[in-house]
Amino acid sequence: MNYRKDKHGDDISILGYGCMRFTTKAGKIDMPKASREIMLAIENGVNYFDTAYIYPGSEVALGQILEENGVRDKVKIATKLPQYLVGSNPKALDKFFEEEKKRLRTDYVDYYLMHHLTDVSAWNKLKAVGAREWLEGKKASGEIRNVGFSYHGDTEGFLGILNDYDWDFCQIQYNYMDENTQAGVVGLKAAAEKGIPVVIMEPLRGGKLANLPSGAQKLLAKDPKGRNAPRLAFEWLWNQPEVTCVLSGMNSEEMVLENVKTASEVQAGAFTDEEYKLIEGIKEEIRKTTKVNCTGCRYCMPCPKGVDIPGVFRCYNHIYSEGVSSGRTEFIQSIALQDKPGLPSLCVQCGKCEKHCPQSIPIIKTLKEADKKLEPWYMKLAIKIGRKFIL
Repeated sequence: MNYRKDKHGDDISILGYGCMRFTTKAGKIDMPKASREIMLAIENGVNYFDTAYIYPGSEVALGQILEENGVRDKVKIATKLPQYLVGSNPKALDKFFEEEKKRLRTDYVDYYLMHHLTDVSAWNKLKAVGAREWLEGKKASGEIRNVGFSYHGDTEGFLGILNDYDWDFCQIQYNYMDENTQAGVVGLKAAAEKGIPVVIMEPLRGGKLANLPSGAQKLLAKDPKGRNAPRLAFEWLWNQPEVTCVLSGMNSEEMVLENVKTASEVQAGAFTDEEYKLIEGIKEEIRKTTKVNCTGCRYCMPCPKGVDIPGVFRCYNHIYSEGVSSGRTEFIQSIALQDKPGLPSLCVQCGKCEKHCPQSIPIIKTLKEADKKLEPWYMKLAIKIGRKFIL
């Protein structure tokens, strides 16, 4: 495993474990499976584990696994203050933090982030309830070792927050398709210039860069190094010395070992002109087939009416990347014939989802468009009949 330094000189594994996508059974995290995967990662040098207050069951699962295996002191826990739930109540800061420590079975958090800041105003609201002083107090007591923020917004907002506090680290969405969106490469380099480590989320853009459209697959097949899509995406990130740690939502032992292998072999600054050309060609092919810029982060969920928003957008994109028949088949199997179908037609345009979308997708409008493509009248009839006989 390769490591890069945090602001205080401590080693962080360049591969971090994203704990948002543990495998579930009957709506609950499959603990034996998650434990095997986490321990395999630790045994292979992964020491950075990222979770959050709002990831269902994630903090509890991580805390239990680390305690039961006696490895808390071997890892660094990163979790997040749900700033969007704090409101104007200063007492909420302690309430959430104490609950998180209890869930994680720890008396300190190595890396604590202000979660999902989208612009300077979100940070200003936190400061208005005393967050700056509260954070300094927690650092002084040792309960928080490093203070950071995760960000979804434009570059200007990122720079505003970055320069407004003495941050220990930050977390941004960044991959070869998002090089010039959100914080982007400008934000990445700005943080690095200030000596602030940068943790990367969405390195595969919600799986899109692991499951490339056919045109991109043909280009990748010509790669003389024989890399698969995930490895190429990770190598592109780690090629940049400004990238400290890349999170991966690993939910299989095979995925852990594959990513560990890449993280152990990669070197910064090793990309050639030919490799950059390959990336540019793949990006162009992806742009031809992507209809909705959804990463599947699920911040828009749950929908009050049960619409499976990320699922619908995945199927909608599938129509353009793999064909209408393939997209509709995926829609029928994964959404329409479920016990509680998350159909786009259930949307009542309440707008709750749009307030939380990191990609600023016009969800209501896009759901209508997706509904027309995925559920024309004859498909609605077929689905109705299918549900009657199958369910």
